[in-house]
Amino acid sequence: MDTASPVGRPGRTIWVLVYAGIVTTLMSTLVIPLLGQLPSLLGTSPSNASWVVTVTLLSGAVATPVTGRLGDMYGVRRILLVCTIPLIAGSFLCALSSTLGPMLVGRALQGAGFGIVPLGISALRSLVPPERLGSSIALMSSSLGIGGALGLPLAAIVAQTTSWRVLFWGVGILSVLIAVLIGWLVPDTPVHGTTGRFDVFGALGVAIALVCLLLAVSKGGDWGWASTETSVLLAVSVIVFLMWGRWELRTRTPLVDLRVSVGNRVLMTNIVTVLIGFSMYFQALLVPQIRQLPEATGYGLGQSMVVMGLWCAPAGLLMMAVSPLGARLTTVRGPRVTLCAGCLVMAGAYGSSVFLMGSSWGLLVITCAIAAGIGLAYGAIPTLIMSAVPQSEISSANSVNTLLRSVGGTASAAVAGVVLAQMSVEFGAEVIPSENGFLTGLLIGGATALVAAAATMAIRDARPGARAPQRVVAGHASR
Repeated sequence: MDTASPVGRPGRTIWVLVYAGIVTTLMSTLVIPLLGQLPSLLGTSPSNASWVVTVTLLSGAVATPVTGRLGDMYGVRRILLVCTIPLIAGSFLCALSSTLGPMLVGRALQGAGFGIVPLGISALRSLVPPERLGSSIALMSSSLGIGGALGLPLAAIVAQTTSWRVLFWGVGILSVLIAVLIGWLVPDTPVHGTTGRFDVFGALGVAIALVCLLLAVSKGGDWGWASTETSVLLAVSVIVFLMWGRWELRTRTPLVDLRVSVGNRVLMTNIVTVLIGFSMYFQALLVPQIRQLPEATGYGLGQSMVVMGLWCAPAGLLMMAVSPLGARLTTVRGPRVTLCAGCLVMAGAYGSSVFLMGSSWGLLVITCAIAAGIGLAYGAIPTLIMSAVPQSEISSANSVNTLLRSVGGTASAAVAGVVLAQMSVEFGAEVIPSENGFLTGLLIGGATALVAAAATMAIRDARPGARAPQRVVAGHASR
């Protein structure tokens, strides 16, 4: 595959992009410590306040494939800088909000900046020398988990010791710093022959389909899975996806090149990505609840939000530490082996919950082992994707893959909610999830990781010396 000449002093480029990825993913856990207070803070109902989380998911899902394609067309560095604009504006708008409307607009703007991570991975392809590419991609990819893991305790501490607005002022300032560092230290990246107009109809189609799908999945538990709202949204999603796919196959410059996407390495890697996203979120959703339930339940640990967050933080740090080890394994044995190893580590960690779920240290072992598996898997996935697509499709392909992680996570949240709701017990005047409900959820996460490990066996190894396919646009091959 053709690559641009790497820039001098790539280390600073790597750490700027990793920093940008960590700050961006902080947005996903930023409001979790505030969820119980948001109705009174914003003068709204609890059901309306939950949109503060949902709207960020939806805007991120729509923006990620769009920014990926724009990165291929106009250069990754330029679109990275564009992505910082909604991050900054959204953070400051949230900090100034006192009602639900401005808060939702601000959170939607924050979600629109989520394309920074896949764009950063694509930038490394051109800006880092080959001997450092594997470790830098692994580190950048793991920032998705690092930011989420570190964001929870930081947000909880800030929310409980100062004004909640400080959270948003803080991430706004950090986002300004992202823009300054990218503009100062990240060089321009080449555009590899991507020509033609931006696929507006493709962007609108995938936006409508994704919003309907994710809205149905994330709100189905509240509305009812057989409700009219959920059924209509799912039906519209399927219909629009089919129409979108037909359009993408027929247009000369598609938003997502489906012919490349259905190749074995890309298709199977994306399937594994969905499974990993589905698996990893079970521990992220269930373990914090176990830690915060009262000790009187017999299985809850009675921890505050801050203490719970501090117990969860080491997992994010371990994910960062494991990334270079995964890169070495990829160099020696190939990315498919690393991906499979990560899935197996996750499966083993979930399985150990049968014995370790009853203590803080046991849960720490579970979450850290799962984080290690995620670090291995997430470091290998971009390498598999980039080895199978033409240079002109790298940003788009990475963005779609990142989007699929979120789709898997959204689905796991819905399934976990159903499991806990069906396996509940009475505790005083409340109904809470049972110990078996938590254990069942964790074991579902482990079983999914095993399925993901099996699916990696269907990913074909790249032929020695093989080049990524070249996309043909307007009769000329991209070079």
